[in-house]
Amino acid sequence: MRYRNYAQIRPFDIANGEGIRVSIFVTGCTHACPECFNECYQDFNFGEQWTDETTDEVIEYLKNPNVAGLTLLGGEPMQNLWLTDVVRKIKQEVNKNIWVYSGYTWEQIVSHTGRRKLLDECDILVDGLFVNTLLDLKLKFRGSSNQRIIDIKQSRDAHDVVLHEPK
Repeated sequence: MRYRNYAQIRPFDIANGEGIRVSIFVTGCTHACPECFNECYQDFNFGEQWTDETTDEVIEYLKNPNVAGLTLLGGEPMQNLWLTDVVRKIKQEVNKNIWVYSGYTWEQIVSHTGRRKLLDECDILVDGLFVNTLLDLKLKFRGSSNQRIIDIKQSRDAHDVVLHEPK
């Protein structure tokens, strides 16, 4: 059984998306990227179990006017589809942009019904596996040059990937 677990919540994160963000690091990932910087987060049983109280805690963090938005990463958010309901509840309470990081590509996500539902609740996707041989420390908000920062709504409307240029 896969649990609804997370490793950490950062109430003030400036590394994983534009502005000050609340970041949720879920656990569980089967990609097993070489040189993964969150290797212990690959275990679906690692961390703490997500509860309604955890959702309420995140909502309170997001109500801070200095916080620009929410970021989902891990682990692999697209292998933790319970996040879809959590994000929907959060969006009922606060109107902030949502970034999601995934080892899956845009094309892989939109062809999978469950993953697409989570994607549809988000605004920006950073897609693609981390590839150590493509590591580029000059890139904003991603680790390797194969990864893309995608504007989800514009991409859906265009029926093609539209890249987001980080500020």
